[in-house]
Amino acid sequence: MNDAEFKRFTDAAARCKMSRAAFLAYAVDKAARDLTRTAAEIATEREVIEELFAARRHLGRIHGLFNQVAKALNSGADAPHLDASAEAVRSAAHRMEDAADALLAHRDGGAPE
Repeated sequence: MNDAEFKRFTDAAARCKMSRAAFLAYAVDKAARDLTRTAAEIATEREVIEELFAARRHLGRIHGLFNQVAKALNSGADAPHLDASAEAVRSAAHRMEDAADALLAHRDGGAPE
């Protein structure tokens, strides 16, 4: 634990009117009760970045599929669910952008813009 982390830990314990040991015991117990959430909350920045890159790769593959759809449409094919599919991809891209912004804001110590 570096100095900044120790200060944040000490300040949090003080705000809760708990000793550092009691605060730590409480935090560990709370984390142990919900391991799925705990794993997500303590994911390293590297893991989060790896997931963002994976999402970007998937969006790149989807881009290729949309090119194939465009080619099929130009050949007279029908794509009845194209609008819904395009909206789902657009939504995923926006969520990925929001996640990247939040990660950068967290890393820089501020709130996302």
